[in-house]
Amino acid sequence: MPNKRKLGLVLGVIISILCLQLALPGQAAAQQRVTIFAAASMKNALDAVSAAWTQKSGIRTSISYAATSALAKQIEAGAPADVFISADAEWMDYLEERDLIQDESRTDLLGNRIVLIAASGAASVTIAPGFDLLGLLGDGRLAMASPDAVPAGRYGKAALQALGVWDVVESRVAGAENVRAALQYVSRGEAPYGIVYETDAKADPGVAVVGIFPEDTYPPVVYPVALLKEGGSSASADYLEFLKSAEAGALFEAEGFKVLAASP
Repeated sequence: MPNKRKLGLVLGVIISILCLQLALPGQAAAQQRVTIFAAASMKNALDAVSAAWTQKSGIRTSISYAATSALAKQIEAGAPADVFISADAEWMDYLEERDLIQDESRTDLLGNRIVLIAASGAASVTIAPGFDLLGLLGDGRLAMASPDAVPAGRYGKAALQALGVWDVVESRVAGAENVRAALQYVSRGEAPYGIVYETDAKADPGVAVVGIFPEDTYPPVVYPVALLKEGGSSASADYLEFLKSAEAGALFEAEGFKVLAASP
């Protein structure tokens, strides 16, 4: 009898171990998390893409959205993240020069363009050299992301300089911490006009695109993505591949982005 009891205990332990081993893959997937730092202009699209990734893989994501410049500085200061998506090449270059990204993983993921917005229902504006932007503003201000550091602001400043109107309106700029904040200035009626990405305008029914800046007046808007060297998630490479998939590409395009990178 004691031997049978001992055998039963042994079998019980073996069964428990087998059950635990079978459960581990699912538990491991549930406990994993990919942390992404992404440009604020990507929020709607990347939320949708990341939700699709989680549904497919069972692995959760944690996304911090802010101005690209702020995110790059946070990464430089040691903020923990696995993936960085920048709204321009310069800030990705900044991290690459400091040996903070996995160089071979860097990919130009998406494209965009900048537009002039106003409250929904506003009349269209012809954007051409010397156009009367100051007159359009009246007593109001021009909302745009900080033109000295944030990519959307730098693109906007470059376009206005090329069109010969920057010097006229510079003192009337309401600089925002990121492009989504500039969008809100116009959406809430705090500024009559603003410069944002086309995808941002699409995300807010309170604004309308009243003019499109000629693409030869500013550098191409490119969103590079890369894995960070200090990233700790083993799933980050798979997440990056998903960003380049046809499934993700369709979600990005639905929000107005131009897909530049695609996996076979």
